[in-house]
Amino acid sequence: MELPVTPQPTASLAAPAPIVLRHLAPAKVSEVYASYWRFAAERQAVFFRRVRGETRPWTDNPVLAIYKFTNAYRASDRVSQYLIRHVIYRDDLPTSPREVFFRVLLFKLFNKIETWDLLDRALGPITFEDYRFAAYDAVLTRAMKAGHRIYSAAYIMPPGTRAFGQSAKHQNNLLLLERMMADRLAERLAEAHTMQTGFEELRAYPTIGDFLAYQFITDINYSELTDFSEMDFVVPGPGARDGLRKCFVDSGGLNEPELIRMVADLQEREFARLGLNFESLWGRRLQLIDCQNLFCEVDKYSRVAHPQILGRTGRVRIKQKFEPTLKPIDLFYPPKWKLNDYIRIAVPQRAPEGDAKGDEHGFQ
Repeated sequence: MELPVTPQPTASLAAPAPIVLRHLAPAKVSEVYASYWRFAAERQAVFFRRVRGETRPWTDNPVLAIYKFTNAYRASDRVSQYLIRHVIYRDDLPTSPREVFFRVLLFKLFNKIETWDLLDRALGPITFEDYRFAAYDAVLTRAMKAGHRIYSAAYIMPPGTRAFGQSAKHQNNLLLLERMMADRLAERLAEAHTMQTGFEELRAYPTIGDFLAYQFITDINYSELTDFSEMDFVVPGPGARDGLRKCFVDSGGLNEPELIRMVADLQEREFARLGLNFESLWGRRLQLIDCQNLFCEVDKYSRVAHPQILGRTGRVRIKQKFEPTLKPIDLFYPPKWKLNDYIRIAVPQRAPEGDAKGDEHGFQ
């Protein structure tokens, strides 16, 4: 339960008093910590209201109503849903580890549905067996010359010029993928026993830092190539680190991955303590990757909800406004999670698709 310390002045030069929670001791939290759980519960409620075909407004939370945020579960976001359904689990494409790995990495290097669709229309069906650098380069170069963006703004792919020597970033990215294929990385990942091992295999390649390696191994793990638990390993990205700093006044000696794991372990207790009804993903708890993403989202959320609490970057506004589209999407999760039968029973309607302009994964 909450044990408030001596109140502090709320003037601009004084920090708000930390909140001490007995079961978190010695960690101390700010008011943003409670918003982390409220945001997660309401964002998931918005997801289900839309999935079940309810009409707007889907929330009376003014920040969630105006601004764009990703889902509480990473796999529910628009780009992740597209990757799972239309890149990984396609009946018309080969299912060997090499082919699945090639498709996942090709998609994720750009992380943009429109780029995959462009390549699929021009060169498809997309397979490594038929891959040719010159053909892919030509399609992408024409698109860029025509003024199209071929990369998502969700995260920045390094240009890779120093490592691969090409002037265009997409050329270097294609050469990176070629090197991975030549190194039989797909087979090595299939033999890995832990998510951290897979992460380290990816992290060893030029231009792949901690954040990208963690995102990529998570996406690969949606396939049958690997079968890691999403509770095995976590790497906080820049936004999550900002969210952690805003939530925790004092980490109590825990490092950032340990704080994320603690939050994941305490999720049912914290939702109950705050009187929140969190509807899980048909019984699937928030995983480490989801809790990591939620810290990133609460960093953005708090710029409006708690403007007096600053993170590392000092950002004070949210870039993207929420603009829903009406194009439907059929929810589909990795079959090994055993959720899809529940969806067919519980959600007879087709869910509305999110805005394609989002700066993250985008299903709203």
